[in-house]
Order: sequence, then structure tokens, then C-alpha cells
Amino acid sequence: MKWLYNLGILAYYLLLKIVSIRNEKARKWLEGRKDIFKRLRETITPGERILWFHASSLGEFEQGRPVIESIRKLKPDYKILLTFFSPSGYELRKDYKYADYIFYLPLDTKKNAARFIDIVRPEKVFFIKYEFWYNFLTQLKEEGIPTYIFSALFRPSQIFFKPWGKWYLKAIATYEHIFVQNQESFDILHKFGFINVSVSGDTRLDRVGEIADAAPRLDKLEIFCGGQKAIIAGSTWKEDEDLFIPYLNKCRSGQKFVIAPHEVNPQTLERVCSALEKPYALYSTATREELANAEVLIVDGYGYLVSVYRYGMLAYVGGGFTSGIHSTLEPAAFGLPVIFGPDYQKFQEAHDMLRLGAATCINNYEELETQIDSYRSNPEKLLSDAAIAQAYVNKNRGASKEIVKYLFL
Repeated sequence: MKWLYNLGILAYYLLLKIVSIRNEKARKWLEGRKDIFKRLRETITPGERILWFHASSLGEFEQGRPVIESIRKLKPDYKILLTFFSPSGYELRKDYKYADYIFYLPLDTKKNAARFIDIVRPEKVFFIKYEFWYNFLTQLKEEGIPTYIFSALFRPSQIFFKPWGKWYLKAIATYEHIFVQNQESFDILHKFGFINVSVSGDTRLDRVGEIADAAPRLDKLEIFCGGQKAIIAGSTWKEDEDLFIPYLNKCRSGQKFVIAPHEVNPQTLERVCSALEKPYALYSTATREELANAEVLIVDGYGYLVSVYRYGMLAYVGGGFTSGIHSTLEPAAFGLPVIFGPDYQKFQEAHDMLRLGAATCINNYEELETQIDSYRSNPEKLLSDAAIAQAYVNKNRGASKEIVKYLFL
């Protein structure tokens, strides 16, 4: 089956070459890997003591960031290499100040893995969450380089645990130690004979807590809200807006709403604005008067959403009707109960908050309407669930310290 994996890697590369003609993200993926080994040799000095961290994209990077920065402080004599698979991580964090070297990860072929490791010669390697690149992992094992994965999640449905996927278990077996987020992942791995596993929790909770603590106040939100709390729809897609906008349109009590689309572009803004029946303002261009008179604020830029949650009473988090929900931890860190669609299965925090009562899953407009109306008519319930949400984030911080302690202390 290994040959099929390698064939799939090659097919993926060829597909990107075709798609890149019209797709900017695919084009950046390819351009970022051009002459990568030449650039690595020109940048990295032989003999340096290197710790290599790899994240698939921006979300995984943020998950690993508390560990990276803790190790940077603890081991200042080491150089840190950070690699990304996706342009969404590399393009936004290519100037990250706590890493000495930042590159794309070369395509996962045996030849590329051998060349990359021969140049870098890392002392230790850290993969984040879902990274199981077979050729890189087996090459690292052959070279005797200790490799770890943290904030990992495992489910019975993954290929490793299927009869036809046993060969891929060898990739997991290369890890020196596996830090998992939950007991279910621990139990699955133990069932298949892995003993080098520990439940450390999710390092994202550390990062989210740090972000919330440092999030600046936004003058425009202060003016828009005028002392009241808003209902916030964050990281929305069309499917989310098709539910949320009809609700805010029918709401007649002067309630303030904020919509922060996941993708900000002219098409998205046109779609959202044309569906609104209430006075609205765009964050980027709104005047003081427009903000004060608007009932809906559209966040038409990136990097504001975390701070926006500070001004909320509850949050609807998008993605639950497409490919998976976005961050529920950020609103929870500010004490906002969260509502989301049914595609949340891969997110441990969603399961936890549903169990605790700090989150609600909705499947249609009627359920969304019922849940928001319930919170608006029952302030005591809103405050209680808000406290549970915030307590969940605060209680579960500390995974990064446990991981660093195991690795270096």
C-alpha cells in the first residue's frame, strides 16, 4: 500500500500544477517550494543545533505556538526551524520572530525527505496535531532523530485503524512520544499497542488564553455597541449567513449584531449586504455617525475577530454546515456561549462544551431562532452558560507547560 501512498502524493502534485493556472493558493504552494533545497543550504549553517517544528497551516501553528515560545525561552542556544504545508500558514507567519528559519515543507517523497533532513540535521522534531507524513517520519526514524507529535487527535475512523491501513501505523510508531488531546485518542492507541502516549490536553487553550488576555479594545466596536452587548456571527460562510441573517432581519428590539465572514472579498460583502434589511456599517470605512446608527456591523477585514468577541453576549461560530466549525475557544475565552452547526465531530472542545452546556448545536433556522431567543429572554441562563464557557478555557490551560516539562526538564 505504500506505493499507492507515494502515487497519491505524485498525483496531488500534478493536480496542483494544473490547478495553479487559475488558483492563487495552489500557485503559492508551488512557488514557495521552488529551489527549496538550494535556499535551505544557503540559509542554514552546518553544525547548528536545530529544533524543527512543523505545522500544516495557520490553525495548527497557533496551536503549537505556546510550545515553540516556551522552548525558545528555555533553550535560547538552539535555532528553531518552522515549516508549513499550506500557504495559509506560511504567508501569514513567514516573519514570525520566534523562529530562526521558516520554510515550506517539501513534497513528501522519500528523496525529498532524505535531502531535507541531510541539510537540516535537527536534534529533535515536533509535529502538530494531524501531521503523519510517511516518508518524512520513516526517514527521521532511520536517522535516529527523536520525533514527537502534540495536541494529536485520533478517531476509530482514521485510516491507521482500518484493516487496509495497518501499514500506515508504522508512521505513528516512529514517534518517540505522542501527546494526545483526550482520553479517546489515548485508548485507541493503547488498543493498537502504543504505550508511548500521554494525555496532555490541547495547547490551543494556552494560545487562546494568551490571545484573549492581549486582545486590544476596538474604538469602533465601542461606538457601535454603545454600552450594550452584541450577538456575533464569526467566521461565517454562505450557509451560515443564510440562517443568521434572516434571524437578525426579523429581530425588532434594537439588538446589535456583528457579522465577520470567514472570507472577505467583494463577492462575500455583496452577498451579505444585499441580504440585510437593517441599517449596517462596514468596519473599514464606517464613520462615528454610521456606527452609532447601524444595527449590524460587518467586519470586512482580517485580524479583528478575537477582539470583537469582547463585545459579545453570545456567538454563532461558522463552518458547521460546510467543512467543519471554526474556533469556538476564542469566544469562550471571553465568556460567550457558542452556537454552531452539525459538523463539529473533529473538535474536542466542541464536544466538551456541549457536554458542559456552554455550547449548542443547531441543524436549521428554527433551532437557531429558538436558541438565541431563549438566551435573550433568560439572562440568568445566558450568564450561567457564559461562566461555564470561560471556566472551561481557564481550567484547561497548561498543556504547553506539561509538554515542555516532559521534553526538556
